[in-house]
Amino acid sequence: MATHGAVMLDSETARFALWAPDAHSVEVCLEPDVRHALERGADGWFSARLPAIAGRRYRYCIDGDLQVADPASRFQPEGVHGPSQLVDLANYPWQHSHWNGRPWPEAVIYEVHVGLMGGYAQLIQQLPRLADLGVTAIELMPLGQFPGERNWGYDGVLPFAPQHSYGTPEQLCHLIDQAHGHGLMVLVDVIYNHFGPDGNYLNRYASGFFRQDKHTPWGAAIDFRSPQVCDFFIENALMWLHVYRVDGLRLDAVHAIGHPEYLRELSQRVRQSLAPERQVWLVLENEHNQAHLLEQAYDGQWNDDGHNALHVLLTGEHEAYYADYRQATIQKLARCLSQGFVFQGEADRTGRPRGEPSAHLPPCAFVLFLQNHDQVGNRALGERLTRLCPPQALRAATTLLLLSPMIPLLFMGEEWGSETPFLFFTDHHDELADAVREGRRAEFAGFTAYADPLQRAAIPDPNALATYSASRPLVPDTPQQPWQAFYRQLLHLRHQHIVPHLSGCHAEGAEVIGDKALSARWRLADGRTLRIDLNLSAAPVPCMLPQVSTHVYACTSEPLPSDQLPPFATLVSLLPSPSPEPVHD
Repeated sequence: MATHGAVMLDSETARFALWAPDAHSVEVCLEPDVRHALERGADGWFSARLPAIAGRRYRYCIDGDLQVADPASRFQPEGVHGPSQLVDLANYPWQHSHWNGRPWPEAVIYEVHVGLMGGYAQLIQQLPRLADLGVTAIELMPLGQFPGERNWGYDGVLPFAPQHSYGTPEQLCHLIDQAHGHGLMVLVDVIYNHFGPDGNYLNRYASGFFRQDKHTPWGAAIDFRSPQVCDFFIENALMWLHVYRVDGLRLDAVHAIGHPEYLRELSQRVRQSLAPERQVWLVLENEHNQAHLLEQAYDGQWNDDGHNALHVLLTGEHEAYYADYRQATIQKLARCLSQGFVFQGEADRTGRPRGEPSAHLPPCAFVLFLQNHDQVGNRALGERLTRLCPPQALRAATTLLLLSPMIPLLFMGEEWGSETPFLFFTDHHDELADAVREGRRAEFAGFTAYADPLQRAAIPDPNALATYSASRPLVPDTPQQPWQAFYRQLLHLRHQHIVPHLSGCHAEGAEVIGDKALSARWRLADGRTLRIDLNLSAAPVPCMLPQVSTHVYACTSEPLPSDQLPPFATLVSLLPSPSPEPVHD
């Protein structure tokens, strides 16, 4: 049974539970005008079983004064400052109840912002197109209730309540059910490292949620030394996996959690809760490149190193965190392809060592991408790569992305070559809106292009409705649009030639053959060698290429000779297993 929040015990009874160690009394206020005192138990818990039906709205009243939403509310139909609503999904009529997921090596992930796609119901309309494209998993940017109607989701304050402006909990179930019907896994991005700045009142009655001796970019760190705090977030993970039947979680910025014991406990409790046939995947974002977490506890990690090296090669940009990849960029990409992480204990631009050795990990432990919400949206103007590099270079890099053994991730719109920006947007008001706007612009003061205050003032206001509207991608009417046809062809080749042989795959090395060119190799499970020759420069590179009979795909606008790799070209080959050495008596 869940500990935190209000849960339906049957159709007419709910159990209310609030951890409020700083409170003297707690009442549950059921709309329209019914109050019940909760009984104080051990360790700061207040709870009661009360008659109530699904759909009933309520708040908690702390010490006869402060009225707040349930921090573990399952739905907030009027937003973070409105009442919570009882939800009962136990009898939701799942159409694909026997779905147990898909193997992780089959993952081709599509990151999507539900709000920009029009909500749960509208996103359902895109599922057939994505499945036909070759996508096997959709990753939903954070769903936890945030302030206002529009937000990236990383300002959420009520992580158990799916955002009301996207639809109802039942509509979210329908989206997930329909995705499973199309053979698509569903992953949810979860935020366990901080709460947003508006609508979180935990510090008023449960200050033990936070540490006063440790701070993060978002304020006081969450105190994962507390069992009640650990349970709060682990129960959230279990809710997504069991109540909503999602197939995995992507944990945002775990380097800001600072309590590795919690990460291990979360993984362990998730695994223990699953039936043997259930396939669920846990993926990290982790700037610390902690390879040990990928040995058993977690299935994959977003590989920022790979993205950053490719971005510098494609665009020539080298400010801020890209400065770590300015020198020996192609060597860093070669290390990524052959060993996973670039930084495996070396000092970064700040002088601090970062990362752990990762060469022993399989390629599928790393999620590779050319674009995602961070890498596009954290630009001042939200430009996509279609506006930052030549299209032939982008096609060459995309070929590497989709046909390497790493798990590929696409960002919504990427597959049709969208030029629509993805801007940073929020829906804050008054002083907080001013602080977010000015803080956002101040972030770019160190960039050459925005050194002038007038240039920074032109950065779009995150709180303006126009900023949100400008970020809405326009899906092409025809799936035969050239970029989509390109992605579909490559993903078909991936599923045909590579995916069946990824379990047991390992890297065999990567050789630099030019300033922006390399040749990488992996031994597949069937004994064959996957070889990818990549040239992101505008000049040909001398290179002895494999025989034509072994080519899987050649991304080039020029003829392919045998002794050089043309400009902006990627050649993907499958080489036969080496013949066994003869045995001599």
